[in-house]
Amino acid sequence: MRAVTAEAARTIDAIAEAGTLEGAARALHVTPSAVSQRVRALEAELGRPVLHRTRPIELTDAGLAVLRFARQLEQLTVDLQAELSPETTGPEPLTIVVNSDSLHTWALPPLAGLVDRVYLEILREDEEHSLTLLREGAASGAVTAEADPVPGCSVEQLGVMRYLAVCEPAYAERWFSGGIDSTSLAAAPSVTYDRKDNLQRRCLRRLTPAQVEPPTHYVPASAEFADAIRLGMGWGMVPEIECREEVRVGDLVHLSERAVADVPLYWQQWRRSSAVLREVGDTLHEAAQALLR
Repeated sequence: MRAVTAEAARTIDAIAEAGTLEGAARALHVTPSAVSQRVRALEAELGRPVLHRTRPIELTDAGLAVLRFARQLEQLTVDLQAELSPETTGPEPLTIVVNSDSLHTWALPPLAGLVDRVYLEILREDEEHSLTLLREGAASGAVTAEADPVPGCSVEQLGVMRYLAVCEPAYAERWFSGGIDSTSLAAAPSVTYDRKDNLQRRCLRRLTPAQVEPPTHYVPASAEFADAIRLGMGWGMVPEIECREEVRVGDLVHLSERAVADVPLYWQQWRRSSAVLREVGDTLHEAAQALLR
């Protein structure tokens, strides 16, 4: 197999953006027939299909690999231009994925220190689902709970984010005055970020062997999620670095020493990374080492 050409990579990128061959042709200023010919030539070269010809078009695993290459090539081109002509280029654009709790508690201040180097597009996604965006080439780096690297990416551990099951004192008196057991946990309302969030279920398994399904409020925003708990709507899992002081002074009640959940966090980034992407990764790693477990 010969190397994938820049033209073929840009064609797959255009198809992924447009969702159709016709839309890609308009973006590339060529005919739909020319786009089809490029795709057929690429598939012949790779020996496998790169597209599912649905509407909108979906990429195969091989197509996603070519798409990642296309976007890495675009990032490296921007990096090269900045290196060759630093006087004519400003901060570079960069898209990364950061889960809401990290963005809310520890990741934003170190990223703010790079504003002279990079224009960031930060995509919010659950730490257990962020790799989809990295795999699809929509982002070049991600804070994730997954240790296994996406193909073409490197990975390093950031640290462990501990969550505490906490509630407001009057709420604790109402629902847990008789103790924390399967009966009280089944009746006491909880607060959950969204339906992908499994931290409350993990905590419940640590607290009781019974299968309990408490009534649940869903509040899909980190700050408002913690506020809902402070307002007495329910108990929920809040990052320790956010609620440690409130627990210490009694503004929040930690349900039990066993009522914790630890989430290891990793930084994954394209292996063919630009200088600015490496700088972002190093900055997040340094901050995480200082603030996380």
